[in-house]
Amino acid sequence: MFFQAHVIRTLGLLGLLGLLSTLVGCSTWVTGGFKDPDVQLVKVDVVKARLLEQQFILRFRVDNPNWASLPIRGLDYEVFLNDIRLAKGESNKWFTVPARGREEFDVLVTTNLWRYMKRIVKLLEEPDRPIQYQLQGKAKTGLLFGRHVLVSRYGEITPGDYIRD
Repeated sequence: MFFQAHVIRTLGLLGLLGLLSTLVGCSTWVTGGFKDPDVQLVKVDVVKARLLEQQFILRFRVDNPNWASLPIRGLDYEVFLNDIRLAKGESNKWFTVPARGREEFDVLVTTNLWRYMKRIVKLLEEPDRPIQYQLQGKAKTGLLFGRHVLVSRYGEITPGDYIRD
């Protein structure tokens, strides 16, 4: 009985020691030495474009400026074209960005632009006029004690650049 209690206590202390040693790696997040990763939308590919459903693949790049690898647990996002919200969703894809490195990942987005068709056609009437886009979101980082890194990108696209003759 005494031996079993001693073994349980020893295993508990070893488990606590293991937990504390893993938290040491997260100490930069608590002390402020952690730098937010840079998350960018780098490419948009059309998978299918039907009348009531469109699918796109959004390719994101994550640059990690820290000296430790960075686990990413997913991304919540919204994509706007002018004031039209094209897509809103969440990616739960897990991956690790190496220390001082970069990693790319894809997110499949399904949307229905039918309700915005009049406004989109109006935007496309002048193919040489730029259209504003905006990406907003939160990248979920870390394993045990995660952070949410805000992602906000603005830019413009010119529809005429994508229309083939």
